[in-house]
Amino acid sequence: MRHFIEPNSFSLEEQLALLDLADRMEADPAPYAHLCDGRILATLFYEPSTRTRLSFEAAMLNLGGHVLGFPSENVSSASKGESVADTIRVVSCYADIVAMRHPKEGAPLRASLSARVPVINAGDGGHAHPSQTMIDLMTIRQRKGRLDHLTIGFCGDLKFGRTVHSLTAALSQFEGNRFVFISPEDLRLPQYVKNESLEPTHQIYKETADLEAELPHLDVLYMTRIQQERFFNEEDYLRLKGCYQLDAKTLALAKPDTPVLHPLPRIDEIKKDVDDDPRAAYFDQVHNGVYIRMAIILALLDIPDPVTGKKVLEA
Repeated sequence: MRHFIEPNSFSLEEQLALLDLADRMEADPAPYAHLCDGRILATLFYEPSTRTRLSFEAAMLNLGGHVLGFPSENVSSASKGESVADTIRVVSCYADIVAMRHPKEGAPLRASLSARVPVINAGDGGHAHPSQTMIDLMTIRQRKGRLDHLTIGFCGDLKFGRTVHSLTAALSQFEGNRFVFISPEDLRLPQYVKNESLEPTHQIYKETADLEAELPHLDVLYMTRIQQERFFNEEDYLRLKGCYQLDAKTLALAKPDTPVLHPLPRIDEIKKDVDDDPRAAYFDQVHNGVYIRMAIILALLDIPDPVTGKKVLEA
């Protein structure tokens, strides 16, 4: 039994197979409509979510399965003090697969150690968000036609941005990529991400605070919001909020084919006048999310692709 806790829970070959499966499902979803008949996905969300929870639920429904779960720890026995380990043991009796979001880093990993069904990390604190990473890779590949030899700029909250940490790890697997980390001093990329993802593979990267200076050189721009819920005091949040705001005038500095990604929700870091620019790719990410999560469910449930006859995790 396999789990999806971090991007490297799957090998590079398996990640690429997952992307290929998602592409096939987007092109023609009909052959996949009943592959999970009789199966149940449990969504255990200890933090608020719109896109991740709904797209996991839509993914399972699109595969013919069913969904149960809770949208907040306040409506579960967690509010009474039940441990993650006990919760997952209980839910393993009801469901075939679990998607878990939790504010504490490492909670989905702890759950996987006690689970009797596959566990998907749907975001744990500031640590990782591997299904979002696969969405980001799918979107970049659609827009750029490749995942190697790119200059990728990450802008905003790089300290607490779990999507940044996960995508950095994933893109470090491909040859020739360069990374530009754009943030205030207080929100720089954590050293452990550099130690684990960048330095072992000798990645070329730079850190800066100047978005406008770097924008003309980027092949991909990944914006993030300043996350109020990760700050210990409001004063620090208010000081850093709004430090980067991408509008149409600023985006004019970028290459004509540089996609702008964002994991959403946004606050004020991307202005509305960017939405109609063809480089805006963040709603493409939302669209791709359902197909990626359909592919993850099929992979972990060990269900072969009816089109190719192959399983994602056969490698």
